[in-house]
Amino acid sequence: RSGSHQGQSAWTPLQFYESIRPLLFKLDAERAHKLTLRLLAMAGGLPPLRLLLKRASSAGAQSQPVEVLGLTFANPVGLAAGYDKDGRAMHGLACLGFGHLELGTVTPQPQAGNARPRIFRLPEDEALINRMGFPNRGVAPLVRRLQRRPKDVVIGVNIGKGVTTPLEAAAEDYLLLLRALYPYVDYLAVNVSSPNAPGLRELQGRTQLGNLLQALDAARAELGGRRTPILVKLAPDLSDPQLAEAVQVIGENGMDGIIASNTTTARPALRSPHRDQSGGLSGAPLREPALRAIRTCCELSGGRLPVIATGGILSAADARAALQAGASLVQLYTGLVYRGPGLVREILEALEPREAAITSALQTQ
Repeated sequence: RSGSHQGQSAWTPLQFYESIRPLLFKLDAERAHKLTLRLLAMAGGLPPLRLLLKRASSAGAQSQPVEVLGLTFANPVGLAAGYDKDGRAMHGLACLGFGHLELGTVTPQPQAGNARPRIFRLPEDEALINRMGFPNRGVAPLVRRLQRRPKDVVIGVNIGKGVTTPLEAAAEDYLLLLRALYPYVDYLAVNVSSPNAPGLRELQGRTQLGNLLQALDAARAELGGRRTPILVKLAPDLSDPQLAEAVQVIGENGMDGIIASNTTTARPALRSPHRDQSGGLSGAPLREPALRAIRTCCELSGGRLPVIATGGILSAADARAALQAGASLVQLYTGLVYRGPGLVREILEALEPREAAITSALQTQ
């Protein structure tokens, strides 16, 4: 354990979270999530608590900068989209040791998402099922918060179409979001793969994906100035031919990278009583499908499209496996539910600095 290093305080965020997790797990999953987000937002607004969080999170972790997407990430570990949809806690989250934060998914207008309950813990499987449906306050409040964003962490925003927007008009939503967010973010992630927004995954097909990405690339060129990277988040449920087609379209239309992967609609051998709930499955059961997607995307693009790995990362070993499969960066979400924020530091302490250096060198070749 990280708390066992000589000269280091016995208290660590991981140990603290382990002590309070039983209390959090007595709450409904969504209520517990909102509580932790609120506490992080409060801590992020108070300089003494920010300093305390930074000290506790960084002790023992070495600097592991990664150069990718034309950006410098302080380390390869980031926060996945979905955790802080509205950017309310980004100052607190930035203190936990992340190299980047991906906010969202955000839509042009506020929307309530699907009916509750819509998040289910599967502790027997170290997994979650969610059918949130993009609940968020809309892009305008997020833009206001981003104007006061933390400067010491890379920030991306995951964008999606509104639930009432028909597929044939989806590009209008993505273009509106691109133009609104472009001056304030380090990268954008195009979400065409959530299983919880009706019909959204149809946008991964060759024609619809090509038209959407072509429009986004053209709009980016019109905006001029700094070229903000755009990545595309894909589903782990694509067949090999579908994945090959998507990677080809992403490369042909000027996109800068891939996020592999979103939650899955598959239901492998699960033990939890919640296994038959509808929605996207994340956590340990997604580990192998996500690794397959990472390897395939890297092979198909010949390494020209950087891949951010998300899905099934609940330990330092999982993070190392994703990086060794070809990913440039990793992201956490479900791992935070089961291991707490100390997982960031645990991964960074376990990864050798040379692994980050190798990733950086590969991306600059």
